Amino acid sequence: MENGIIFGNKILDIVVISILLAQAIKVILSLFIDKRINFNKFFDTGSMPSSHAACVVSLATAVGIKEGLNSTLFVFSIVFAGIVIHDAIKVRRPIGQQAEVLNKIVENIRKKEGYKIIEKNLKELLGHTPLEVLGGAVLGFLVAFFMNLIKF
Repeated sequence: MENGIIFGNKILDIVVISILLAQAIKVILSLFIDKRINFNKFFDTGSMPSSHAACVVSLATAVGIKEGLNSTLFVFSIVFAGIVIHDAIKVRRPIGQQAEVLNKIVENIRKKEGYKIIEKNLKELLGHTPLEVLGGAVLGFLVAFFMNLIKF
């Protein structure tokens, strides 16, 4: 891998492009799902594809291509990717589900008791389903693979 054209580091270019592409795909998918373009999706967490997974898988793929699959840096990248992906599915997603339940409880209290416990609802879309993570991982792999073919 040569030097990058955006940041002077091709691996960093690959990672940033993977993240930006994942977020752009969320905006495009909102057109089909919500029947309108929602540019806020570009800055949101959660939904398809996971930009976290795209980021860490593109990083691990690019490092594996550049440094080799037996390198310490590749092993580090794979372990890091595993931790991030585990966090997205097994930690952040349940927190989002808990936030959804808490928001309903708070709303019921507000309706019944007539007072607010919190000013605004907790963010519910935090983590990812396994399919959303898989989508991000595939995207990250493809971006790293094809950008490696481009010589710049």
